[in-house]
Amino acid sequence: MYGWIWRHLPGPAPVKIVEAVVLVLMVVALLLFVVFPWLEPLLPFNDVTTV
Repeated sequence: MYGWIWRHLPGPAPVKIVEAVVLVLMVVALLLFVVFPWLEPLLPFNDVTTV
């Protein structure tokens, strides 16, 4: 999969590196700001019981 992405990025190798870093940062931002906040209420981490 990474090879497919690398082959389809335009430009020479230095430009591809910058584009790949930007893509990774966009995925991380999407996860942090959209996916994880949506998923957090569904996780059982706040259901703490003490005995």
